[in-house]
Amino acid sequence: MAASLPRSRCLLLQSLPRSRTPSSQHLRTFATTSDTPQTAAPEPPKRSRARTSFSDTLNSGPSFNDFVNPNAPLPPSEAYEIKTAQVGKKTITRLPEWLKTPIPSNQNYKKIKKDLRGLNLHTVCEEAKCPNISDCWGGSDKSAATATIMLMGDTCTRGCRFCSVKTSKAPPPLDPHEPENTAEALRRWGLGYVVLTAVDRDDLADGGARHVAETIMKIKQKAPTMLVEALVGDHGGDMEMVKVVAKSGLDVFAHNVETVEALTPFVRDRRAKFRQSLEVLRIAKETQPDLITKTSIMLGLGETEEQLRHAMRELRANHVDVVTFGQYMRPTKRHMAVHEYITPNQFELWRQRALEMGFLYCASGPLVRSSYKAGEAFIENVLKKRRMGSAGQGEVAELSAAEEVERTM
Repeated sequence: MAASLPRSRCLLLQSLPRSRTPSSQHLRTFATTSDTPQTAAPEPPKRSRARTSFSDTLNSGPSFNDFVNPNAPLPPSEAYEIKTAQVGKKTITRLPEWLKTPIPSNQNYKKIKKDLRGLNLHTVCEEAKCPNISDCWGGSDKSAATATIMLMGDTCTRGCRFCSVKTSKAPPPLDPHEPENTAEALRRWGLGYVVLTAVDRDDLADGGARHVAETIMKIKQKAPTMLVEALVGDHGGDMEMVKVVAKSGLDVFAHNVETVEALTPFVRDRRAKFRQSLEVLRIAKETQPDLITKTSIMLGLGETEEQLRHAMRELRANHVDVVTFGQYMRPTKRHMAVHEYITPNQFELWRQRALEMGFLYCASGPLVRSSYKAGEAFIENVLKKRRMGSAGQGEVAELSAAEEVERTM
């Protein structure tokens, strides 16, 4: 076929790159150099896409900066505004300014993450998608950086509707080296206070109680002065296993009721019951009276004021020393939705009410979590106040608690 083409057309074909297919522009050039002149077909006019109300709605919705901007100014304390955006027929509540946190990036964060991966350890900070990971892991120095170690793997046997930790009826077996590796990692970091938590392991006869107790004892062996807080489950209601953990040498026994009694069946796994959690906290205190008992409640799930007051009265009746309040934040669309964003002023009001009811300490704020800056809160607002004696304790604790809330806001 090429032999019948004019010489000028053959030269043009030879000059094309071999790995490319001639474009429509080149083909039109070949046509004009042939013996029979031809006119190129005009290109069809480009149709402009009509602007739609849907695209306008998308453009007015939340942007990436709405979720990661750490420098957004807080609204005035007397008027915290909750903004909404209309997407189609659905009204979406935008993330309030006071809940925005920075993306973690500093060297302390990278160092802790490297140590955890090297020792095959897990943290609730990562598994539960905690918004404070940049703050806790990225402390000003190594001693200020805190990570909450999650024992017994990264898979839980329960499926609470608020929690993003992986679930399975048959998680992998326990790592027999985890107690030793955990103690070694904490010794390296040189922390004065550490928080341990654990997944629920209903597949184990003791619920993992002995594994947790062994870890605490090894930590105390390697670092006798280190203060240890353990946030544990209910061990399937086996109070003998609760006693095993309470006698392990820890300083703070934490177990979360998570929400008010009326919402418990809708928020927590069916095996987790409000009354059972109260008994766990009571038994731990009775077994080791010197223990500080602690629990946490999420707000924004639809609880009423009276339901929250009832929960606090029940906690005090079971001798719980410390309570924390934080905002529930939906981990993914598969989890239960946020019913309401609680303002910092409301959190401050509940903190004051908790202290009036006799709680030894209360941390309350939108970004407060069960283990958020636990060392600072505990050391400054519980241990030191006890060592100072009962004289002036309430006044000092009140001042320190107010300072803590101001920092978290």
